[in-house]
Amino acid sequence: MTQDNRPIMVFDVNETLLDITHLEPLFVRIFGNKSVLREWFSHLIIYSQTMTLSGLYAPFSRLASGTLRMIATMYDIDLQNSDIQELKERITTMPAHPDVVPALTKLHNAGFELVTLTNSAKAPSPTPLEHAGIDHFFTHNFSIDDVKKFKPAPETYQFVAQQMNATTSDLCLVACHLWDTVGAQAAGCFGALITRPHNAILPVESLPMPHFHAPTLTDVANQIIQYWSTPTAQTYP
Repeated sequence: MTQDNRPIMVFDVNETLLDITHLEPLFVRIFGNKSVLREWFSHLIIYSQTMTLSGLYAPFSRLASGTLRMIATMYDIDLQNSDIQELKERITTMPAHPDVVPALTKLHNAGFELVTLTNSAKAPSPTPLEHAGIDHFFTHNFSIDDVKKFKPAPETYQFVAQQMNATTSDLCLVACHLWDTVGAQAAGCFGALITRPHNAILPVESLPMPHFHAPTLTDVANQIIQYWSTPTAQTYP
């Protein structure tokens, strides 16, 4: 924790901060259906976790391209190299969600240190965060590429703690994916869930509930600020 007992806020990037619906036109053009975006994204996450569980690794961008080719094969569509290039270009130019700047501003002004942790590999400038105009909020940007394991492997959250000279209990992971907050909480972090569209809490008794959750990042930020404004806030809620 910082001296005033506030945790380091660790943000997931894709879909949590950056809006993946920016990719929809590509899926409409190729598949005639924007909902295939969600199918692709789900497979991308499943196979990233499969690789980690199997002791394998490939950069997230290669998995993203390979998953698109797999989905195209499933739909009997002849994917072009230009389609892969458009996917890469759209991924690197996703805008921030409308609630991101207000929420990050609130947290920054309240004295929280903000960092990011993404499954994506490190990118050359302009990075996706720079393109979205929000890079200045973060003191550090971490990639699982340094660990060669995808979230929610505990090593990913432990890596951030080590780099920040902290422990996992000093971190609060903010994401819109329950699998991410569950993994972070299992590693000893706080968990804050944004229930954006297509994301929700899974009502299974053995899964840890997020310490904070709300439909928007602004509401989640307000909950976090309110909790740590209490001088005795030292343990999990």
